[in-house]
Amino acid sequence: MKQYAIVPFAAAALFLLASCTKDPIKNLNADENRLYITNRDSSTNFSSFKTFSISDSVAIIRNDRQHEKTRDAFDTAFIAAVSNAMVQRGFVPVPKDQNPDLGINVSNIINTYSGYVDYGNYYNDYYGYWDPYYWGYPGYGYYGSYIGTYQVNEGVISVDMFNLKDAAANGKIKAIWNGVIRGTGNDNIANISSNVKALFDQSPYIKVTQ
Repeated sequence: MKQYAIVPFAAAALFLLASCTKDPIKNLNADENRLYITNRDSSTNFSSFKTFSISDSVAIIRNDRQHEKTRDAFDTAFIAAVSNAMVQRGFVPVPKDQNPDLGINVSNIINTYSGYVDYGNYYNDYYGYWDPYYWGYPGYGYYGSYIGTYQVNEGVISVDMFNLKDAAANGKIKAIWNGVIRGTGNDNIANISSNVKALFDQSPYIKVTQ
């Protein structure tokens, strides 16, 4: 599993500035404070997929459990931005009942914890987050093949991508990509476009090969 964690330049420069200022993080503006993390299943050939469907609402997860789904102005705009990014990469959006190759969920995680997660166990234990019923696979679990680290001290927006194309053959829905946005202003509707762009810029492998 390949993992990427891109820190804005100003944040990375903290290591250089630490010797000449007591608290350099106070000098960061809201844009420089945000962190974008992406993880992918390195065995997946993303160009083998052509179509996708994205959930029409955002899951709210508090204390490791899904509490509700919302669809306010922010949720609608964020979902649209992710969908547009996929279209720009050559994928075709289709309704969830038209056998999409990929399923995409967006979640708002509101917790305070840190550690690591083995996605192979994570999706088996907590697949209720991602609602297999929504994708037409009742009774299916999720599984993944990568381990990711996390540290959440505020609301975090998570975008998860699943392989629906091979779900029937595998008996489970495989998690193949995850993008996380954390930091000040990640819930500001004005930042949606740049936030989603940062995740996809960090993931050039998500594209349809002509």
